[in-house]
Amino acid sequence: MATFAYGRVSTALQDTENQRLELANAGWSIDYWFADTISGKSASSQRPAFKELLTKIRDGETLLVAKLDRLGRDAIDVLQTVRDLGVRNIKVVVHQLGSTDLTSPAGKLLLSMLAAVAEMERDLLIERTQAGLTRAKAEGKKLGRPSKIAPEQRSTIINDLMQGVSVSALARRYGVSRATISSVAAKGWSPEGKSNVH
Repeated sequence: MATFAYGRVSTALQDTENQRLELANAGWSIDYWFADTISGKSASSQRPAFKELLTKIRDGETLLVAKLDRLGRDAIDVLQTVRDLGVRNIKVVVHQLGSTDLTSPAGKLLLSMLAAVAEMERDLLIERTQAGLTRAKAEGKKLGRPSKIAPEQRSTIINDLMQGVSVSALARRYGVSRATISSVAAKGWSPEGKSNVH
């Protein structure tokens, strides 16, 4: 049975060859090598070389990677990938974790623990982010992206619109989208159609 190996790097400035050499130098015999240059934020299903590997690897063969994060975007993606391969009786070995087959009972236990830690880290991150936002609001800080239109430009835009200047012309003049100009117009006019800008 053949051993397929997979590597991934995030940018073209990096090289997957280092991952292949790491596996080869550790004594692994690689029959087929596949590699992607794609962001780690991309799910395994969005990785061209990985998708090709999945069409070529046969039931009962082995998939080898240097590190766990090469298998997916996050713990959930990795778990799903390993489960899908397990259904096909494909062994999944992560060199970083030793020679344990992740589709074996011991491997599944290890993956479950890693997933639980990852979920806890994600929950803590969300909790810290929410606490930071609440504190910033309490301190009176304005959240969100800064406006592309300066406050002093708003009244000029409203006046120009009242004089018949088109939204497109103003968007070009200020170097913003038509939606931005329309938003200024919507905020500058009351429901009765009168300007709120004084």
